[in-house]
Amino acid sequence: MTPIKSKSPDPNDIYTISRLNREVRRVLEDVFPAIWVQGEMSNLAKPASGHLYFTLKDNNAQVRCAMFKNRQSGLRFDPENGMQVMARANIGLYEGRGEYQLIIESLEPAGAGALQIAFEALKQKLSSEGLFAEEHKKPLPLFPETIGIITSATGAAVQDILSILKRRYPYGKVIIYPVPVQGEGAAIKIVNAIKLAEQRKECDVLVLSRGGGSLEDLWSFNEEIVARAIYDTVTPIVSGVGHEIDFTIADFVADQRAPTPSAAAELVSPDENETVAKLKQHEEQLTRYQKQTIHNLRRHVELLSVQVPHPRQRLIELMQRTDEYSMRLRYKIENELSNKKIMLSSWVNKISELNPVHQVSQQLEKVKHIHSQLEQSIKLIIDRSNNDISRLNHMLNTVSPISTLERGYAIVTDSKTNTIVTDGKNLNAGDQLRIRLSAAEIDSTIDKIHED
Repeated sequence: MTPIKSKSPDPNDIYTISRLNREVRRVLEDVFPAIWVQGEMSNLAKPASGHLYFTLKDNNAQVRCAMFKNRQSGLRFDPENGMQVMARANIGLYEGRGEYQLIIESLEPAGAGALQIAFEALKQKLSSEGLFAEEHKKPLPLFPETIGIITSATGAAVQDILSILKRRYPYGKVIIYPVPVQGEGAAIKIVNAIKLAEQRKECDVLVLSRGGGSLEDLWSFNEEIVARAIYDTVTPIVSGVGHEIDFTIADFVADQRAPTPSAAAELVSPDENETVAKLKQHEEQLTRYQKQTIHNLRRHVELLSVQVPHPRQRLIELMQRTDEYSMRLRYKIENELSNKKIMLSSWVNKISELNPVHQVSQQLEKVKHIHSQLEQSIKLIIDRSNNDISRLNHMLNTVSPISTLERGYAIVTDSKTNTIVTDGKNLNAGDQLRIRLSAAEIDSTIDKIHED
């Protein structure tokens, strides 16, 4: 028998160890999504780099783990050997040793792990359905007439909210919908309160609130029925649940999230003093602008009146017209200013005397409109005045004898008779003459007369 010769392998089919480990790592990362695992920590190492290296094990197996420094900002406990933990991790391969490992994204004690997994699962589900989308967020009313508060009637949160609303927005009415904010059955009672407020249509905005607590304490606000009730509500809802570091499903669905109950009260209430102060500031700015405009126009008219050349009679006429235009302009501007000040004063008085729920926003728009009209009116008056002055100046230059003298001509008058000399027939040697140039007058004596 002829021996079978083995076929030599293609060099491209020969794997190096590095290539093999690299491709195995890619397969592991592509096939396995991020998963939650539970086990006991051991062999914990904390090198100077700040990363964590440890082993997770159970009774029958173990796996190496790495948690890098940039993933540790959310840790709320100090990991220790022997601790039972829940870890969210990606599966990978450490190519240098050819060992598969877990890359830890988040870590927490095993006791809170179940709730956290449920929280993340519901968050991902509702997000994929679009309940967190910005296009579904409703704007908050600028001046709500009635504010509804859904919270515990005996908690500190409701007292903080009422105190802030009384200080910032005493004109607004408040309706409290008392509900339990933790424990069995709390979620359904929160949903019923939201639906009751929506059915009655008695509030312009709702505040869903409670104080801080653990994940278990806040769980009523992580229930799916609460999230869907918030999403289905037409009335804008502000969530102010827990402390600044606490996040609930209700926060993501609500139209706006406040870090604390007190911050939620500030979100739904305009500051009365601040609103009135802004109106007064706008009034002062408008008055300063108008006064500066009048000053500039007066200065401009004064400069023009000085620059108008002779003859004197035409100059007087032009100055009179300029004064007339100036007085008309001043009268018109002062009349406009007086009317606008009266209107502004009336609005400020109304704001002070009446509930500003609807009035303030309307008055702001009117002030802006009046401001725009005044600017246009002033610009039109200035443009017309400039055109009239330019036209009169051109006419004056056209008829002025000064322009003829500036071209090299002169006016000769007899010093005795003060008559203009047009020829030499009536002149004799020794007569006195006055010669008017464009910028001077010369007295001269005739020495000799040359006839043409």
